[in-house]
Amino acid sequence: METEDKSVAERLEAATSLLERALNLLEERQSALAGEVERISATVEQSRRESELLEKLAYAERELSAVKASSVQNPVNPLRRTIPAAAAEALAKHGVGDGPVDVNTLDVALSGLSLEQRIAVKTQLLRSGAIG
Repeated sequence: METEDKSVAERLEAATSLLERALNLLEERQSALAGEVERISATVEQSRRESELLEKLAYAERELSAVKASSVQNPVNPLRRTIPAAAAEALAKHGVGDGPVDVNTLDVALSGLSLEQRIAVKTQLLRSGAIG
């Protein structure tokens, strides 16, 4: 009987060691699978964030194009700026009005002014966008 008990005990020990190895293998697989699940969920979260950012980018691009479209300016008068009244009157006397000014016409219109005054008027017209 003792030999049978020893053989049963040995078989139980062998079975216990096999079960422990199997348990260790299962625990390793469980931790590996948990890591896979974490990576998959991180990928899903990242793709959600990317889609949110893409939506925001598309919205910003639409807004930018709308702003650009609304800011299309008149090519004749690109910016609405004013020049001093004295300069406008001097130009009006010589037939130079709103819109782009021809440089030759401008020189004829300003011929009665001193050099400093012509420079000042041309500088004001450049600032106002009337001449380029």
